[in-house]
Amino acid sequence: MLERRHFLALLALASRGVPLAAPLVAPAGTAWAQDKEPTGPQPELPKEKLAITTSDGVAHIFQVEMALKPEQQITGLMFRTSVPDDGGMLFDWGTPRDSQMWMKNTLSPLDMVFINPDGTIRSIAEDTVPESLAVIDSRGPVRATLELAAGITARLGIRVGDKVAQRIFGNGS
Repeated sequence: MLERRHFLALLALASRGVPLAAPLVAPAGTAWAQDKEPTGPQPELPKEKLAITTSDGVAHIFQVEMALKPEQQITGLMFRTSVPDDGGMLFDWGTPRDSQMWMKNTLSPLDMVFINPDGTIRSIAEDTVPESLAVIDSRGPVRATLELAAGITARLGIRVGDKVAQRIFGNGS
């Protein structure tokens, strides 16, 4: 059976112009082939600066891991025991698309921030439940999904409509 993260990774490949044959099968030898499910955390990914400016004009700075490749996106923050308050992971989908996440094998609760192509926040799912298989949906096409430690968005006053600055949105360094 095709796991949801595997399916999402294959959709990401298709959206980037990679032809997929039916049935959906990952290329042989890839870390995310159907018969290989993540069994532990992935190594820390390269980090980049990301800033969220709230409606009161305050910029909150994060150093986030960049999940750019499908195999990185499949594993995400699975098996990590914590997420730093000034960290997280940014899933860059490359082009706008619906983002559907879940918390399978994710041990820490998260806030998920769904970000439009122009860097505005479309929706936020706060305090997601560790290891839940419930679908967490962006409620429309987004360029990226940001996973932060649970409670950060409420504590910092981050809301829908706030602006995210990061190089993938063409407004960050």
